[in-house]
Amino acid sequence: MSIILTVDNLKLYYRTRRGIVKAVNNVSFQLERSKTLAVVGESGCGKSSLAYALIRILPRNVHEYSGVIKIDGVDVLKLSEEEFRKNYRMKKISIVPQGAMNSLNPVLKVGDQLAEPLLVHLDIDKDEALRRAAEVLENVRLPKALLERYPHELSGGMKQRVLIAMALIMKPEIVILDEPTSALDIITQANIINFLKDLQSEYNLSYIFITHDLGVASELSDYFAVMYAGKIAEIGPAEDVLTNPMHPYTEKLLKTTPRLRSESRLEFIPGSPPDLIEQIPGCSFNPRCPYAFEKCRTKEPYMIRINSQHYAACWLRGDEK
Repeated sequence: MSIILTVDNLKLYYRTRRGIVKAVNNVSFQLERSKTLAVVGESGCGKSSLAYALIRILPRNVHEYSGVIKIDGVDVLKLSEEEFRKNYRMKKISIVPQGAMNSLNPVLKVGDQLAEPLLVHLDIDKDEALRRAAEVLENVRLPKALLERYPHELSGGMKQRVLIAMALIMKPEIVILDEPTSALDIITQANIINFLKDLQSEYNLSYIFITHDLGVASELSDYFAVMYAGKIAEIGPAEDVLTNPMHPYTEKLLKTTPRLRSESRLEFIPGSPPDLIEQIPGCSFNPRCPYAFEKCRTKEPYMIRINSQHYAACWLRGDEK
């Protein structure tokens, strides 16, 4: 097993007028080379903030940003912003941002937007950058004629592939996919997922796939990390998490997902996700959990080992690390 990314006790807190938002709160995990880790959970649980923390694209109101992020054994959090920008961002780790419709500049041609990372990071002229941009477009199954098109001339699926091309143009090893299939129809979603599988196989890419759609995530992912209230509630191999969930939140999420080969009725999770400013005593999920008992309301659970790779932060699973 070759580990390409190690995250340990990662924190990203925001400063607001109401108080400190603990968007990413002591998150730890590892990513294997050429594998996919799905990060799933409801909106507002910290998934996108985790992506921004990993690639160091941060807003101005950061209160705390700490922990360990090792890429190929190097703790990139110890690097200066300039060192990270020159040697890691786009080159080692890149991101496909959420919302293809809004992520492209409407007044610039596709070719200019694709070529920009090459012009910024590499000492090449614009003609060479556009030639490489044409190559990466063909790699994502789009005609090079799109270089001369504006974003409004493309379909939703085409825009999504252009964003994927932008993420791949510097040949990174890790790609963060932030809701890459949101706002797309079912057929286009399926095409994008199959296309991502092909790219991973062809270029040995490692994915972090951020989504709220467990059905889509199950098609692509080798491992699942279930986030709740800025923390990981459960993590493990996809098959273990999907067929034998060990955290009540994961169990409830699965019951909200439609299944073709089951007549079980869809359920919903009562209540609302917690406020990330006002921390709930004990387990963050206890106000919505049907199995909560006294310890859940007073003591915060840690990750309890289910098997060699499967962990859940739930007192129902015992009291042993």
